[in-house]
Amino acid sequence: MKPLSRRNLLLLSAGALAVAGTAAAHTAVRDPGVPEIRDPMPAAAPSPQDRLKVKPVSHWAAVFGKSWDYQYRHGLPLSRSADSRDHYDLSYDVDSCVAMFRATDQRRYLDRALTFTENVVASAKPSSSLPRSGFKDRYRGWKAAEEGDDEVPLYESYFWRYATSLLVAMRDNPGVHGDAGYRARYDRLLAFAEVDVFEKWDSRGAEDTIYRERTHMAAHWALIALNLSRLTADAGRKDRYTTVTNTIATRLRGQLRRNPAEPTAYFWSDVWESAKRPGQDVGHGNGVIAYVVEARDRGAFWTDADMAAFGALLTKVVWPLGRTTYAAYVDGTGSDNGWFADGFVKLGRYDPAVQLRLEKHQVVNDQFAANMALNARLLRG
Repeated sequence: MKPLSRRNLLLLSAGALAVAGTAAAHTAVRDPGVPEIRDPMPAAAPSPQDRLKVKPVSHWAAVFGKSWDYQYRHGLPLSRSADSRDHYDLSYDVDSCVAMFRATDQRRYLDRALTFTENVVASAKPSSSLPRSGFKDRYRGWKAAEEGDDEVPLYESYFWRYATSLLVAMRDNPGVHGDAGYRARYDRLLAFAEVDVFEKWDSRGAEDTIYRERTHMAAHWALIALNLSRLTADAGRKDRYTTVTNTIATRLRGQLRRNPAEPTAYFWSDVWESAKRPGQDVGHGNGVIAYVVEARDRGAFWTDADMAAFGALLTKVVWPLGRTTYAAYVDGTGSDNGWFADGFVKLGRYDPAVQLRLEKHQVVNDQFAANMALNARLLRG
């Protein structure tokens, strides 16, 4: 697996690179070096006054607008590519547009996310026609040049977690879902996601392609399955999506420990069946947080107390007050560049104190700004 690419148009500071790896999957075991956590820390309810202290949606919409034209120039060719590695990079643009649509109800953000996603679907080809595919079956998909032109689940899951989140945003907006034009586009994309994304990789061997070798890689599929369980009209498919989501959530829960650097914060290893330090790297940990946040919003498995423990991880371990650098790992060790835009930023929607802290962050790109806007809307009601 290749490192995360540098993110586009960083408005204030440097972007994000992270390193990936491989391992085996199942439930974490006890490590005497890291205290076990059976119950998350209690979450204190924020006051209405604290909620009103955060910057409004309009502030973050203005920050996001600085990259609006650039995002289109950058994202459009990626969306038209037949290489799934390009869709991996495009996923940040889709997430940012979906967050801005949810924050503002402005359909120009929805329209761009739809255009990008429809272009990705249009670039798909039958697996049987891809010369170097290791599958050669009836499903549609994309080659990955960095992986010898084979089809790979990582890049597709990285994009479709946010493409299916786009569909949830459409489903949850009565004006959009009730519009015949949008509904037709929604139906086409949902059919593709159910068959040529989830069913395809599930049928190719779920243990290897969906449950995956690392926590963050499995979390991408947990979010896809969570989204599809909200959208599908097929009871059998819904049962399968629910099974996948619950299985991965249970495995993730089994990984969690009290953080050795801060007892109110979570610690986990990205390696299944391990709790060894330094644990998950922060860059890829964004993928875990991106899933648990959306699951919590829908009351699925995760609690407010969990979000408080993840928030403490961000503000007391990864980026504690007074520290001029950012930790590379969730035990607080190492040094990294502070890329929180793909996951950790989303914790601001639960606690004004976390949101206010994130307002001081100096690594701000369009995805970060968009999710700060959504946090602000949710916090301010």
